[in-house]
Amino acid sequence: MDNSVRVLSTLALKGAVARLAEAYRAASGVRIDADFAPTLALLDRLRRGEGADLVILTREGLDAMIGEGRVAPESAVDLARSYVGLAVKSGAAHPDIATEAALRATLLDARAVAYSRLGASGILFAQLIEQLGIAEAINARAVIIPVGFTAEKLVTGEADLAVQQISELKQIAGIEVVGPIPLDLQTPAVFSAGWMTAAPRANAADHLLRFLSSGAVAAVLRGTGLEP
Repeated sequence: MDNSVRVLSTLALKGAVARLAEAYRAASGVRIDADFAPTLALLDRLRRGEGADLVILTREGLDAMIGEGRVAPESAVDLARSYVGLAVKSGAAHPDIATEAALRATLLDARAVAYSRLGASGILFAQLIEQLGIAEAINARAVIIPVGFTAEKLVTGEADLAVQQISELKQIAGIEVVGPIPLDLQTPAVFSAGWMTAAPRANAADHLLRFLSSGAVAAVLRGTGLEP
């Protein structure tokens, strides 16, 4: 039998899990077989019957899976917190986003803003531009992607601002993170994990979960734009 543990994870943890996978395999002999997608897409896949040993979702998503009996409630643990930020192509000037007024002006001045349709960051951003009264103006020239990394649109030149979780922005080469959206305009996303009630490798999933929630991985989480 393949000595691996199957993980379905939100995109925000992709950088951290990728960095940790080899060290975990060396220490435990177990390979992390991970697939990454936005939480809403993962919820849909899980509800359609896709199996996994361990899932990493937004806290709200994990709670939904617990409520549906798919994730063991006693296994649930919060791993990291993340903020939504903005990025530009490497070498581009960093616009002012320090205040609500500055952010509003920067967004209106942008040729095109890239954001995601399904991710937590995209949902927050869609609500934010409505709140700021600029949704129609921004969406008229926005690049809205269904899944994936918005910062890729900076590299291709399709957008000059990208909005996403900072941990997701940092996974793309050739871009620079300007900083977070003002903290009074956002609620940080909490990413949480648990093993599935029907996990084929429940013991392996539990061992990996304890590793991911340990202090040993804190530096890697911070290095990928997350807060343990």
